Amino acid sequence: MQIEVKTFTVNKRFPLTISRGTTAQTTNVWVKISQDNIEGWGEASPFSVGTNPQSTEIIKGALLQVAPMLQAYNPLQRSPIDQVLTKLGIPSAAKAALDVAMHDWLGKYVKLPLWQLWGLDKNAIVPTSVTIGINTPEGARARARDWLQFTDVRILKVKLGNPDGIAADQKMLLAVREEAPNLEFYVDANGGWSLSDAVEMCIFLADLGVKYVEQPLPRGQEKSLPELKQHSPLPIFVDESCFTSADIPHLADCVDGVNIKLMKSGGLSEAMRMVHTARAFGLQVMFGCYSDSTLANTAAAQLAPLADYLDLDSHLNLIDDPFTGAIALDGKILPNDLPGLGVQYSAFTA
Repeated sequence: MQIEVKTFTVNKRFPLTISRGTTAQTTNVWVKISQDNIEGWGEASPFSVGTNPQSTEIIKGALLQVAPMLQAYNPLQRSPIDQVLTKLGIPSAAKAALDVAMHDWLGKYVKLPLWQLWGLDKNAIVPTSVTIGINTPEGARARARDWLQFTDVRILKVKLGNPDGIAADQKMLLAVREEAPNLEFYVDANGGWSLSDAVEMCIFLADLGVKYVEQPLPRGQEKSLPELKQHSPLPIFVDESCFTSADIPHLADCVDGVNIKLMKSGGLSEAMRMVHTARAFGLQVMFGCYSDSTLANTAAAQLAPLADYLDLDSHLNLIDDPFTGAIALDGKILPNDLPGLGVQYSAFTA
C-alpha cells in the first residue's frame, strides 16, 4: 500500500483554555493510504500529556519514517502493521491516523459504513457535550451564549482547575449555570486540583446536579483516587490517567469510567479493546477529542453507539474545517451511511 502524509491547519472559533494552557490553532496531520484504487483517510492531532508531548513535527516525522516500511503490507493486515508500529515506538497519534485510515479503506472495500460493519445501532448514540474553557465568569457566560446561538446544544462540559483556585472555579460554574439553567452539565478539571480541593469540589458540584467529574487529579497521582472515590458523591472519570486498555485494570477499583480518545489509544482498534475492557470491569465509557477535525471525530462517531457519554465537539469549534462527515443533529454527532468513515474533503483549503 502507498501512504501519503500532509498537514493542515485549523483555527478555533473560541480559543480553549484548560488547566495546562490555551489553544487557538493547531496543525494536524492527514494520512492517506491507497491500495487497489481505494483510498483510506486518517488524522492525527497533536496533544500533550505529562512529559511526552506529541507535536505535529514528531507525529509527521514518525509517519514519514514508517511509510516506506509499510509498503509491502495490505490495509487488511492491521495486526501485523500494529506490531511493526509498536516495535518502532511510533507515537499513539501517528498510530491512530494509520489505524483509522485502514478502517476507512476496509469500509470502502466492503462498501459499508464502519458502524454498520461492526453491527452497531446509530439510534443508540447519546448527545455530545460542548466545551466551555476556563474563563472569567463573564467570559464563560458569553461562551455559553455563543454555543447556544449556533448549535443545538444539550450538554455543557465546563473546564475547571483554574490556577487561581477553586473559588474561581465555583464562581465561573455558577455563572454558566445561571446562563444556561436548563442544560445538563459535566465538569473536567484536567488534573488541576489537589486531593482536598477535589473532594470539596465534588461535593459542591454534586449539589448543583453536575453529572460527573473528569480527571480531578493530575496524571501521576492515581494513588489518591481511592480516597477521592470514597468521599466523592459524583462519578469519577479519568482521561490523562488512561491511554490504553492496559491502564484500565489498575484503575478499575478507584474510578467509575474512562475517557477514550483516538489519539491516546492509537486508533479505533485499541479504542474498541478499551470499551470491552472497561465493560468487563463494570466501568462506563466516554469518547473525547483533542483539536480534532471532522475527520477524526467522524471516526470516533462510528463507535459512538458503545458510549455512555460523548464529548466530540472540537470540530464544531473550527472556522476552517477541511472535511465533512458526521452531522450534528438534535445535539448528537451522527455518522452517515457512506462507506468507511463517510468523510469527504470540503471547499475549505487545507
